[in-house]
Parts: sequence; C-alpha cells; structure tokens
Amino acid sequence: MAADQLAHFRKALAQTGVTSSDFDLNKGSTPPANRTLRPAGVLAPIVERGGRLELILTKRSSALKHHPGQIAFPGGKQDGGDADVVAAALREAREEIGLPSDLVDVLGTLPAHETVTNFLVTPVIAFVKKDFEIIPEPGEVEEVFTVPLDHVLNAENYVVQSRRWQGQRRYYYTVPYGPYYIWGATARMLRAWTERMM
Repeated sequence: MAADQLAHFRKALAQTGVTSSDFDLNKGSTPPANRTLRPAGVLAPIVERGGRLELILTKRSSALKHHPGQIAFPGGKQDGGDADVVAAALREAREEIGLPSDLVDVLGTLPAHETVTNFLVTPVIAFVKKDFEIIPEPGEVEEVFTVPLDHVLNAENYVVQSRRWQGQRRYYYTVPYGPYYIWGATARMLRAWTERMM
C-alpha cells in the first residue's frame, strides 16, 4: 500500500501549480516591494509505522527568539555550502532530528512558500526508507513527533483562524492534531500539499 501511495505522491508533486504564501489568505496585505527573500528548505519526512504513513514534525524550543514553541518541519535557510534548497533541507534534518541523508528518498518538492519573515521556503517531500534514532538538536528542538499523513492531507481537517499581528488582523490555516496546534506557514504548506493531492 505504501508503495502505491508514494508513487501517487511523486506523480502529484511533478505537476505544476498550487502555490502558497503567508499573504494568500490576507488579500489586503502585500509584502514590501523592495524586500530580499532568503532561500530556505524544509523537509517533510514520511515514515511507515504499523502499516500507515506518518509525517515527522518538530516542536521548536520555547527558548528560541523566533517562533518559540511552534510546530515546524525540520529545515532552515540555505547556507553557502548547500548546493540547493533540497540539500539545505537534508542538512537541517540531520542537524535537527538526526536523520541520515542516505535514508531519505526525495519524492519531489512543492512550489516555494513566501513568508512574512522574508524567507522563500521550499517544502521537500521525502520518504524515510528505514527507522533511525531520532536525536533532537538541544536548544532548538523541544520535541519530535509524528502525525498520521492522512490527517494533514485531508482538507476537511483545516480551519482558517485569525489573530492580530503588527496592528493588522491576519488569517491563517490551522490543522490541529491531539495536543499539537499546527498553524501558520507549516499548516499553509501542508494545505498546499493537500491541494496538490486532490
């Protein structure tokens, strides 16, 4: 069953369209005209457990200056030593959760997601070929956990919510799971993946 699903993911990810950004639910809000976007890559690692596919996510440390305690993909900005954003996503996953790159089968990428914090983030969808020892990076990752993939790829599980940010009402997707409040850019990228699978 997993092999068929992974083949379906490859096919869907090879298609074009379905872009996302932190601005697409906020039509009256536009990014500053002259800003510089920094390339970044995040890894959406799929594992098979008990006959079902699950997605690995992280909870960021509450001690971090940016996005403390938020749910995120392992990933980060592209460094000078990274060949591309895929390499950046793989490197960051090694550093943040201990995922060896040789266990990763990259299935494809989604279009880059533009964030309000001036990043252009490429989600890299991948299958982890066998179990590995999860080692959270001290000081950056508070928790590593999994959610059923069919939960985050089900459009019915998404809700649009809002809050005030920098004096404006901002709308964003959420896809809660158990005690985990998945929202913002992470939820928006997952929603774009969901739309790609339809």
